[in-house]
Amino acid sequence: MKVLILTNYANGLYLFRKELLLSFLEEGHEVFVSLPPDENVEKLRTLGIADKKINIIETPFERRGINPIKDFGLFRAYLKMLDKQKPDVVLTYTIKPNLYGGLACTLKKVSYLCNITGLGTAIENGGILSRILLRFYKISMQKAGRVFFQNKRNLDFMSRYGIAVNNHAILPGSGVNLKEHSFEEYPSERKNICFLAVIRIMKDKGIEEYLEAARIMKIKKTKLRFFLVGEYEEETRNEYEPQIQALDKQGIIKYLGHIDNVAEVMAASHIIVHPSYHEGLSNVLLEAAACGRPVLVSDINGCIEAICEGVSGLTFAAQSTEALVAAMEKILALSTEERRSMGVAGRAWVEQNFDRNMVIQAYKNAIAQIVK
Repeated sequence: MKVLILTNYANGLYLFRKELLLSFLEEGHEVFVSLPPDENVEKLRTLGIADKKINIIETPFERRGINPIKDFGLFRAYLKMLDKQKPDVVLTYTIKPNLYGGLACTLKKVSYLCNITGLGTAIENGGILSRILLRFYKISMQKAGRVFFQNKRNLDFMSRYGIAVNNHAILPGSGVNLKEHSFEEYPSERKNICFLAVIRIMKDKGIEEYLEAARIMKIKKTKLRFFLVGEYEEETRNEYEPQIQALDKQGIIKYLGHIDNVAEVMAASHIIVHPSYHEGLSNVLLEAAACGRPVLVSDINGCIEAICEGVSGLTFAAQSTEALVAAMEKILALSTEERRSMGVAGRAWVEQNFDRNMVIQAYKNAIAQIVK
């Protein structure tokens, strides 16, 4: 069987879905991946088993731009790709591959599965663009063999607009590789207590609340340290980079940029913070829990599924610095042993509910049904 995967970001595919790709190779399938070229593509090129490798189709497009001419070029590229590769099944991830890839598969009568990893800012913010995208989704998802959602809120929202009403399913996010993300002993708090946020640097991921909370808490408790991992979105770099550089120089936060060893930084931290406004299902939280760290999360779908409130972490109102500060103070009021126990409970929660093997099996079951 020939499997074609359409996505918008090499590193996301490598970090969260490489096990699925390898399982296809192990079963003797050919795997082709279409995505925009960047420095992370090489990770996928080297992925393989013996002499079986991933076939990369570099397909340039703007991940976030809205340019009808360029986007129509992507749609045409997908049509030509389907004609040339003649895949048995297509898997699509993220907005543009879902929309344009789904429509191309519909027109070419190719079996396909879509994964809506989150609704995205354009839909969440409402307005005319949101209405246009929802109509487009309804057309593109109609013939999909399966449309996977990562939380019930997103599924219910799309269903209200007649999208994927009869062909949907819910996945436990991307799951987490429990061997790769092993449990790590809780570090000593003798010198300091470290908070860590692993987020894209943009408003909707809660960067403003995290930075302001760090300012407030450093004044109250000098023993605290605040770390930030993540890359800038180009359209917001000019807004946030000066702020983050200034806070770094003042010793309020330590910005580590985009790094590949996130697991090591998590293991060295005490509390993971995720102040996002909306999520599909946060991979950061699953990995933090797998590592054995207590978490502070926005009280939203896509975050709350990853924790047991009061047992493995605490929730706070999204878009509120005051609520985040209150959550930080609440978890700091606990004893070291209580924070350590929260991390142990988080590990047990992901083992029971978010093993990545569950996601792989769900894909294989769906593919077996629609290809047959």
